[in-house]
Amino acid sequence: MTTAAAVLGGYLLGSLPFGYWLPRLLRGEDIRTRGSGNVGASNVVRVYGRWLGAAVALLDVAKGFAAALLGLWADGALVGVLAAGAAMLGHWRPVFLRFEKGGKTVATAGGATFALAPLTAFACVGVWVAVFLVTRYASLASIATAIALAIFVPLFGYPWPVVVFGFAGAAAVIVLHRGNIRRLLDGTEPRFELRRPRGA
Repeated sequence: MTTAAAVLGGYLLGSLPFGYWLPRLLRGEDIRTRGSGNVGASNVVRVYGRWLGAAVALLDVAKGFAAALLGLWADGALVGVLAAGAAMLGHWRPVFLRFEKGGKTVATAGGATFALAPLTAFACVGVWVAVFLVTRYASLASIATAIALAIFVPLFGYPWPVVVFGFAGAAAVIVLHRGNIRRLLDGTEPRFELRRPRGA
């Protein structure tokens, strides 16, 4: 398998918009017209509750993991990182939604990290859970986890392509959360509720 094929495969995997497809299939609604309009798992949880949101999150993690694993199988860490980056790009701008706005890549990046740097991935999960439980801000937990990704990848001694992925992936997640950062600073970012929305 060539590098180009692995990267293309990673992009197509990342483009699978489960946050759009599952609510469309199970609720008959377009998630882009509800809540924040985002097709990521966080918005699905807010609108439809934790069970549907958890399904979307797991599928988004799985596609990032599969993309990175495909690249690793094709030609090692460098191609794994390229395929993982392509999956994140696909999640952000999915071809199956005509390149319209997708998600903020957190779950997809997390899945890729499980394939590329599993020790870092487990550490990052711990950071996300801890920050979320203390603050109830999913966005702040995601930003803190992105920073942890950049710290833990070199700390655990992974090869240089994975270290580059750690820094680049962290930067991408933080940039895509810039609106959330503004709201956090303004005190207008909504806290996360895990209870099932009324009427959902």
